[in-house]
Amino acid sequence: MNSDPQESSCIFCRIAQGELPTELVWQDEEMVAFRDVQPQAPVHVLIVPRKHYATLAHLEDDTVAGRLVSAAKKVAEKMKIGQYRLVINTGPEAGQSVFHLHLHLLAGRTMGWPPG
Repeated sequence: MNSDPQESSCIFCRIAQGELPTELVWQDEEMVAFRDVQPQAPVHVLIVPRKHYATLAHLEDDTVAGRLVSAAKKVAEKMKIGQYRLVINTGPEAGQSVFHLHLHLLAGRTMGWPPG
């Protein structure tokens, strides 16, 4: 666990470290994926890095963003989802409510455009 008090209280850090029970849809050594507790679509999975980054803007290494997308592809393949939307909210005005970088995988219904 990280030593920063904000990180130790972060719900996604606690889930990623196995401290809070949740059914993981997929995981590897760097990422975990689980269903959103407030789904916005019939399928709504969150993909979360195990390492804490508050937002996309806090990434020190851009390869993490690529690994998030790669993890989403693996989740979609595992769940046999052929069409989906990926969303990353960065900051409160963009809709981010948990300040631990995460990617939303949404599927199971027709998505409108523009979003939001």
